[in-house]
Amino acid sequence: MEGGNSPSLQLQQLQQLPLATAAVSVQPHTDSFSYKENLIGALLAIFGHLVSSIALNLQKYSHIRLAGSKDPRAYFRTKTWWSGLLLLVLGELGVFSSYAFAPLSLIVPLSAVSVVASAIIGIIFIKEKWKPKEFLRRYVLSFVGCGLAVVGTYLLVTFGPNSHEKMTAENITRHLVSWPFLLYMLVEIIAFCLLLYFYKERNANYIVIILLLVALLGSMTVVTVKAVAGMVLVSIQGTLQLDSPIFYIMLVCMIATAIYQATFLAQASQLYDSAQISSIGYILSTTAAISAGATFYLDFMGEDVLHICMFALGCLIAFLGVFLITRNRKKPVPFEPYISMDAMPGMQNMHDKGIAVQPELKASFSYGALENNDSMPEIYTPATLPIVQEQHGPKGVSAPPYRVLEHSKKE
Repeated sequence: MEGGNSPSLQLQQLQQLPLATAAVSVQPHTDSFSYKENLIGALLAIFGHLVSSIALNLQKYSHIRLAGSKDPRAYFRTKTWWSGLLLLVLGELGVFSSYAFAPLSLIVPLSAVSVVASAIIGIIFIKEKWKPKEFLRRYVLSFVGCGLAVVGTYLLVTFGPNSHEKMTAENITRHLVSWPFLLYMLVEIIAFCLLLYFYKERNANYIVIILLLVALLGSMTVVTVKAVAGMVLVSIQGTLQLDSPIFYIMLVCMIATAIYQATFLAQASQLYDSAQISSIGYILSTTAAISAGATFYLDFMGEDVLHICMFALGCLIAFLGVFLITRNRKKPVPFEPYISMDAMPGMQNMHDKGIAVQPELKASFSYGALENNDSMPEIYTPATLPIVQEQHGPKGVSAPPYRVLEHSKKE
């Protein structure tokens, strides 16, 4: 019986095999291997952002310790700064590798890990001594933000898109000339040109405009990063992709957009606080990158409504967590140990020819004995310093550029 039924049974199994394969391809969440790839990519991204945050704090610590050094490059001789640099390279390699395993829309929001890590490191290595009530009142929003960011990250990893395809040159070229991405690129180029016009010509130096420029450039950066990382992974697996022209086109676009993105970020950091840049920049960049991934790589193709809604909820919770973390960050107050005579408004060098040394001070600010306060006793009235031209003696010794007149007490 078993011997006679085995051929027909095998025939039925072979006939049902393509249907089962097609069903698996339509239902992406039934493939356990895709989940493993998502998990590998998410862990690499979390590891990379965590290590990068530690590295940046180590370098910052090295700069703070050598702030009073006369040598501006003294940090090059410290082990702390070089350890931070090595960790930074390791972290960036981890983030770069994560794009080769998981979808773009899953990796980009995980940059909230770096914000959470920076907040925790800042609280642990705090220098001031706070009372428990003052500490909780000051950092309660940071703790709540960290918790929300962790919850959002969990939802992102759990309900993230599960679309996977090999990043071959043929697939990338097909995505590059698809009409959804071409339409997206047209809208993005028009928006970028309008924002750049208002920023350059109209001097609209608003933080939203600058960070929108950064977000639009960043969306193209992450698209090209995933293409380059995916083609490198496919080449390592045995199918060479590095000899294709599309690889070098994507590589050049990745480097160019990253450089211009860093330029706009540097300009924003000169005008606005770093906390505002972190929160607003994270929200705008993540939104633009997810939109680019959805149109270029079709990350959400075949996903059901529940997974898309839960993924969007995770993004919103992560956005709120980052906002709360950065909202309560203490703004740095610049410290001026002394006021330079040349740096004072209206002050010129006393050795200049015929230019007065005494500035016109109408406020109550006092620098040494330069203020003439009528409410003080007359005996404390400062001497008058009229300016005379420099005269050189016969032996080449210059005369003093001013002379002090004796003060006579008025009747």
